[in-house]
Amino acid sequence: MSPFSQKSPFEFTGGNLCLDFANTIDHRGSARATELLTDYARLVRWGEESSAVSRKTAEKLSSLATESPGNAQLVVRRAVQLRDAIYDLFSAVAQRRGIPSTALGTVNRAAQVAAEHAQVVSTNRHFTWDWVSPESHLDSMLWPIARAAAELLTSEDVGNVRRCASATCDWLFLDKTKNHRRRWCDMKTCGNRDKARRYYQKQKAG
Repeated sequence: MSPFSQKSPFEFTGGNLCLDFANTIDHRGSARATELLTDYARLVRWGEESSAVSRKTAEKLSSLATESPGNAQLVVRRAVQLRDAIYDLFSAVAQRRGIPSTALGTVNRAAQVAAEHAQVVSTNRHFTWDWVSPESHLDSMLWPIARAAAELLTSEDVGNVRRCASATCDWLFLDKTKNHRRRWCDMKTCGNRDKARRYYQKQKAG
């Protein structure tokens, strides 16, 4: 049973682990900006809900954070730095702007750290990537995020990264539609809200 009983503050509409992580702040750059990664407990919760870490690992990391609160807070700061770098990087990609070198450097360093903890394991005659002792490292939920960012950047899918077209949203998502014309991070929220706004403006003008 998950230790998190309250309703989750997180949404997963990005279509890629690193983009979902980039979307852990609402109304970025505005007076309404809302930080969702407020502490280590929130970071671990996101890690479990996104499957970046297993529930068992999340529980062990929570205990480890209780023993080392100072180190846990440092990891939160690093997580926010990585999150912002991923956002800046893929936002530039989505808008066809110049790539910010500082953001790319941050992602590269995080990917290098992740690579140091990666290993290939054999399971049922198949091979897969796994992590070395993630339950012993407070920053282990950042490893798969950094690797996902590096893999997306170097894949053909990078050209399908989009920024939500809603005037009140700045979230990123991977457009997996056949015609690659998806406009909103979530049709049920931003899509409907944007359509309602345009309808209201049309009625007011008419």
